[in-house]
Amino acid sequence: MIRKLCVIGAGTMGAGIAQVAAENGINVVIRDVETAFVERGIGTIRNFIGKKLEKGKISQDVHDQIVGRVRGTTSPEEGFAGVDMVVEAVFESLELKQKIFAEADRLCKPSVILSSNTSTMSITKIASATSHPERVIGTHFFSPVPVMRLVEVIRGEKTTEAVVSSAVEFCKTIGKTAILCKDVPGFIVNRFLCLLYNEAANQIHQGMATAQDIDLGLKLGSNHPMGPVEIMDLAGVDVVYNALKALHEMTGEERYRPSPLFAEMVRENRLGRKTGRGFYTYEA
Repeated sequence: MIRKLCVIGAGTMGAGIAQVAAENGINVVIRDVETAFVERGIGTIRNFIGKKLEKGKISQDVHDQIVGRVRGTTSPEEGFAGVDMVVEAVFESLELKQKIFAEADRLCKPSVILSSNTSTMSITKIASATSHPERVIGTHFFSPVPVMRLVEVIRGEKTTEAVVSSAVEFCKTIGKTAILCKDVPGFIVNRFLCLLYNEAANQIHQGMATAQDIDLGLKLGSNHPMGPVEIMDLAGVDVVYNALKALHEMTGEERYRPSPLFAEMVRENRLGRKTGRGFYTYEA
């Protein structure tokens, strides 16, 4: 059973993972490289939990318990002390992830599960930086974490069955549904979604359709709750672009070559909701 969790990376994904864990009775320590990043992540959690209190969804006592389960640090030793599981949630860099996992492997006792929130990268390659690859696994959460119900659980070449079972049980504990995936580029969901995102961007880039009509078409014609363009703006245009680049590099398949529109939008800082402009424009 996971009683204490360390989340590495206090960004949107890391804060979301920490929040759902704390809401479900797990003590969490968020670790990042700078105090300002840690404080921002914890602030995000407090803001979300505070809104639940304001809307009467939780009591003051429950609010205080959840907030009290979350603390932050920049110290690796403090972050890993007494934890049962580590979830890495930094940006998609194999070199950085391997560095983090090598450090966690060195500082955590052998029973601690080491997990990556990567959306595209090989769990086996990440685990190769450790002395205990059998305890390394992938737990790919979807954004926004407090809302999205799915987690892809990815087994590396040497991941043990016990670690897989523990990861699936952890997902259940925090109210998520787990699906098991092979360690292939993009796993299950992103192999589909990235094709959808790329086609939408190419249609817009080539003047074949507008963002509004693409979203409306998929929502009304395919019963999607959100259109693919809306999702890209929510997740981050840069995030989608990087995922496509990684898939194209890893698979060599032309269908994953990113639309030229992505590079153009990233250069112009049109990254979606987080910058106020993406495929759509957002008020502050």
